[in-house]
Amino acid sequence: MSEFDYDLFVIGGGSGGVRAARMAAQYGAKVVVAEEYLVGGTCVVRGCIPKKLFVYASHFSEEAKIAGHFGWDVGKPSFSWPKLLANKDKEIDRLNKIYIRNLEAAGAEIIQDRAELRGTNEIYLVDQDRTVTAAKILIATGATPFVPHNIPGAAFAVTSNEAFHLEDLPKRVVVVGGGYIAVEFAGIFHGLGLETCLLYRGPQILRGFDDDLRNGLAEAMINKGVDVRTEANVGEIKKMGDEYMVCMHDGREIMTDLVMYATGRVPNTTGLGLENAGVDLDGAGAIKVDQYSRTNIENIHAVGDVTNRVNLTPVAIREGAAFAETEFNNNPVSVDHSDIASAVFSQPELGTVGLTEDQAREQYGEITVFKSVFRPMKLTLTDIDEKMMMKLIVDKASDRVLGCHIMGPDAGEMVQVVGIAIKMNATKADFDRTIALHPSAAEELVTMR
Repeated sequence: MSEFDYDLFVIGGGSGGVRAARMAAQYGAKVVVAEEYLVGGTCVVRGCIPKKLFVYASHFSEEAKIAGHFGWDVGKPSFSWPKLLANKDKEIDRLNKIYIRNLEAAGAEIIQDRAELRGTNEIYLVDQDRTVTAAKILIATGATPFVPHNIPGAAFAVTSNEAFHLEDLPKRVVVVGGGYIAVEFAGIFHGLGLETCLLYRGPQILRGFDDDLRNGLAEAMINKGVDVRTEANVGEIKKMGDEYMVCMHDGREIMTDLVMYATGRVPNTTGLGLENAGVDLDGAGAIKVDQYSRTNIENIHAVGDVTNRVNLTPVAIREGAAFAETEFNNNPVSVDHSDIASAVFSQPELGTVGLTEDQAREQYGEITVFKSVFRPMKLTLTDIDEKMMMKLIVDKASDRVLGCHIMGPDAGEMVQVVGIAIKMNATKADFDRTIALHPSAAEELVTMR
């Protein structure tokens, strides 16, 4: 009989924790998952899934305009925010139940409670006011929205967490931030009919992305009607009755009905009792781990956004699976964090994989850049002047494709497939040998010269 209550205790029921728990249980371990909210984590509950549903909803205002140019008379469209919320909540509830069912089918136990460490093998369940023990502990608590506490009135703002549950949709919104969450929600709000202003303190949105994507998206958002302001520093937010005044450092003021902060996310490590077990954190508050997701404490591991490596849901899932393989199937597996495809569900959409042009120049020196800018075929019958952009970064010495960057419809879908080729070290010659599929936007990837 084991000296511990469980072989594995997972704190956090998100994508990474659930995958690790299911696999460990299937390998014969006695596993429990503690989750204080809904099983499924940020991605399912208040992240990727509801966000993309909102993106779909916001597209239909433009789709209605496009339809008229193709001979359709759709009348004046109307939108119901409560209906969207209700349908979204129904879908999230369905997914939550699937996650629970899959965990239970694998043989894992689920505890709806907050869990905090009391030692290297002891976990305190807050609501139940009891302590359990585990041979191994996996921390998979993800990340949480960051709101600066040094800006007066910042507490008046909502974050992405609350944006999915607004009782009423306002007429005006100010989104503070320039990352992928900020530009996605700016597109959502604008598409749903709100007067939308995006404020970013840096010189251009989407820091870290390829410059052509950054510049192209900013231009497209402005052309659509989003008020994009860069080098805009918020100094204070004042509540003025039912409105809010956003005061800038340069003296400008913006009146709005809603302020949303989307200035990044931070590892969700506060209040977990990590100090009781001696777990090391880095300067950003993330749990420090090695290539096998091991912390400095032998039996405590961490996966996903709480480690602040590559903060994407599929990465957390892969890390959770690698942990289970390593610790419960005697098959050491580490995760390769290079060349991971990602998408920004902005409007227009972005897809990217591999190195940016600047990164490639820095790492490889001489490179060749192939770029194509054109009007999507779907818009050729309309008066919408929006461009699509595709870009390949190629190492001049080896001809290997180092990066691919796409802006336009279905960019994420395309770049997922291109990611396979880049992971296989495909060359530009390999792309050139591939016969184009016509008429398609993706054919540009194999016809660029």
